[in-house]
Amino acid sequence: MRSAIQMAQEGMDSNSGGPFGAVVVRNGEIISKGYNQVTSNNDPTAHAEIIAIREACKKLGTFQLDDCEIYTSCEPCPMCLGAIYWARPKKVFYACTREDAAAANFDDQFIYDELDLKIDERKIDFENIIRNEGLHLFENWKEKTDKTEY
Repeated sequence: MRSAIQMAQEGMDSNSGGPFGAVVVRNGEIISKGYNQVTSNNDPTAHAEIIAIREACKKLGTFQLDDCEIYTSCEPCPMCLGAIYWARPKKVFYACTREDAAAANFDDQFIYDELDLKIDERKIDFENIIRNEGLHLFENWKEKTDKTEY
């Protein structure tokens, strides 16, 4: 955890982004590290956990981290939480809570609230179009014989 906190400080000190850091660990060894790079890369997805997960997957040659643990300086935001579930680590450790982050003006509660709403009640307008054409992709996927399941 101290490495994740150190990464958060490093990223903050270099003005890369907010005060967030993460590491991925396998068998007691740090596989990857990341710190928030949202503002320096103009990338809203460049959160510490995402960067650490991407690097770990690249190093390990896999898209699942089921034999790994993630240490993060703060409870993951909804986006990072989704990425963590897709990566399937065995455990996540975090230092600060999302309430601590909100007290420092990093408040993700509005996203949690949006997820609880029906799609037509959300602040960003979503419109379902040409669904019939899109459904062919799923049919093709189901019939594909050389796919990698996940």
